[in-house]
Amino acid sequence: MIESCTKKRMLLGITFLGGLTVLALIIESHWTNSSSKLYVDNYENNSSCISGEEYEVISECHPCTAFEIASESIDVCVHARYKEVLKCKSGETITRSCDKVAWLEEKTFWKFEGFMFAAAIFSCLAVYWRENILRQRIIRKVARQLRISA
Repeated sequence: MIESCTKKRMLLGITFLGGLTVLALIIESHWTNSSSKLYVDNYENNSSCISGEEYEVISECHPCTAFEIASESIDVCVHARYKEVLKCKSGETITRSCDKVAWLEEKTFWKFEGFMFAAAIFSCLAVYWRENILRQRIIRKVARQLRISA
């Protein structure tokens, strides 16, 4: 069935499906509360405020430096490689480990998407180039056959 589709219909179908995918990603990003899903609340050996005490996030989850990991100066960096700083209602400032960094995950995702887009463009150009070469060979072959038969 796909062989019977014209190039125009195939391009229209691919464009429609691509647009539908982008629309789904936009809708999902608005419906999903990403900040609550990217952090681990209770990590083994994780420092935190007194049970049930309210806290304020001073510094969002970010990677530990190579020095902090190597020197083990901050204990939470040894376990998870990511940290965030909290200020408890009692005034105590605590560093706790967290699971993932949202902006790093997003940056990695967009790098992957960019690479896939570039690969798709390169593949399309290679297909069109090869198609033109094959078309020219067929035209030469038919012309040669016509000259021989005439």
